[in-house]
Amino acid sequence: MKFFYAVLLLVCHCSWSQTDDRTQIDNMITSWHRAAAEAKFDVYFSHFTDNAVFIGTDPTENWNLKSFKEFSKPFFDRGRAWNFRSIERNIYLSDDGKTAWFDELLDTRNMKLCRGSGVARKIDGSWKIAHYVLSMTIPNDNTLEVVNNKSAFDEALIKTLKSR
Repeated sequence: MKFFYAVLLLVCHCSWSQTDDRTQIDNMITSWHRAAAEAKFDVYFSHFTDNAVFIGTDPTENWNLKSFKEFSKPFFDRGRAWNFRSIERNIYLSDDGKTAWFDELLDTRNMKLCRGSGVARKIDGSWKIAHYVLSMTIPNDNTLEVVNNKSAFDEALIKTLKSR
């Protein structure tokens, strides 16, 4: 009987721990978005791992942390960066509780609905974003129209990238 209670306690602890981690991750991502909306540069970038990657909506936007800071600094310096509000967020945890991945549907105002997805790591008890991808959403019925509008840009970039 003692073994049964020990197992039950362990299962409950693991379940509570994952719920607590999900809450911490949710709060961290919300705080991260708020820091951008309030143009708090240091707070915003404190939510990243040292080797983080941020991938933006433009195909040329694949930044390491240093280059993303350089790109972002002028937006924060003028007192307003971007204001992304999560409408829906899903958070998943690895079995060992050290890694999480998430996706979110965002109201970005200027780009309307976007999708964000990322990977977070637990470092010294705190969750940090290691990888984030921001994508514009396109309704399936509008795909051909969007492809036609970006075709010239994409072809030129494809040619450049293939020539490297």
